[in-house]
Amino acid sequence: MKVVILCGGKGTRLKEETAFRPKPLVTVGKKPILWHIMKYYSHYGFKDFILCLGYLGEMIKQYFIQYDLMNNDLTISFDSRSEIQIHRKQDLDWQVTLADTGIEAMTGCRLKRIEKYIGDAADFMVTYGDGLCNVDLAELYHFHRSHGCLATVTGVRPLSRFGELAVQGDTVKTFSEKTQVTRGWINGGFFVFRREIFNYLTNQDDCVLEREPLEHLTMDSQLKVFKHRGFWHCMDTYRDMEQLNKLWQVGHAPWEVWKNESLAK
Repeated sequence: MKVVILCGGKGTRLKEETAFRPKPLVTVGKKPILWHIMKYYSHYGFKDFILCLGYLGEMIKQYFIQYDLMNNDLTISFDSRSEIQIHRKQDLDWQVTLADTGIEAMTGCRLKRIEKYIGDAADFMVTYGDGLCNVDLAELYHFHRSHGCLATVTGVRPLSRFGELAVQGDTVKTFSEKTQVTRGWINGGFFVFRREIFNYLTNQDDCVLEREPLEHLTMDSQLKVFKHRGFWHCMDTYRDMEQLNKLWQVGHAPWEVWKNESLAK
């Protein structure tokens, strides 16, 4: 099962950070949000990644090329051998394909341009490079296989950006600063597609996955929603970045499902 991560956008609403680096490399704790997303998928056994690069994509390439050097202890021989010995402490067993999909390409076009890397797989997963959640990916995939349609989207109810008031007359009975929206669902990403999705996409830069392709899938009754009522948070703004970092710093990151793996070793 391959996992495609859309990493090419310019992230203009987070320009405080994205003026200097692509959004997927903006950090939560000491690691890029992209690393957190990949660790999450890896926990469920999905370890074959295809990254759709665009804006400042060379920085994402450099991150993975230098990953071992920057995340492990080293012994360097400065004699004629000029050797570097890596004392590998990381237990990552990922395969990562870094695909340049264009600077100006939209999401549907980016997806179309990595079709050749999907191979013979009947299904594959897709997500954005800026969202974290605690979706049960095994249940998501089981749901996708059960309904037989071409596409599954995870529907979420995000946190409201405003305080919610419960009132009686002109008296406030309860006030909640952060509450989950209780009506309606939004696209939370975390898709599963059958390979026939590529028939709905074009190689034109202006092909937006969330517009004509998903709209046409809907008209063809080929799009199902997996409803997730748990944690979901997109790093869209500087405030979002601060909130995700706060959750990580206090040890209450709902997506850190791999923590128990480390404790068990």
